[in-house]
Amino acid sequence: MQPKLGAIAVVLHEGRFLLVKRKKEPNAGTWGFAGGHVELGETALEAAARELAEETSVIAQPERYLTNIDVITRDAAGAIQYHFLLTVVECVYISGTPVAADDVSDAGWFSAAEAKKLRQSPSVQTILDLFEA
Repeated sequence: MQPKLGAIAVVLHEGRFLLVKRKKEPNAGTWGFAGGHVELGETALEAAARELAEETSVIAQPERYLTNIDVITRDAAGAIQYHFLLTVVECVYISGTPVAADDVSDAGWFSAAEAKKLRQSPSVQTILDLFEA
């Protein structure tokens, strides 16, 4: 098993963040940012915008890298189940209304306060806090 590179799109529009509810593991049933695997020959910026459009139909311009997040999930015996390096990309909203597609079951706009009440994927609150700093 090798670590996988992923990119997530953080879109803040009119005071609300675009979040999606995951259908697949890891983190099935939790809310987080749209995102997924970076494909061969694709930058993380490009991947964030592509995954955002695939999962929500929202179009946004990737602007800058915010941070990187290591996601390493282990089972009860300590064996690694998942290992991702996620590049967090700030994107500027262009168009579209969120519609759940691909590997998400729901999508919508949430204020930071509303997002705190959701069952969040790991690191979501850390990313939201970057915007309040």
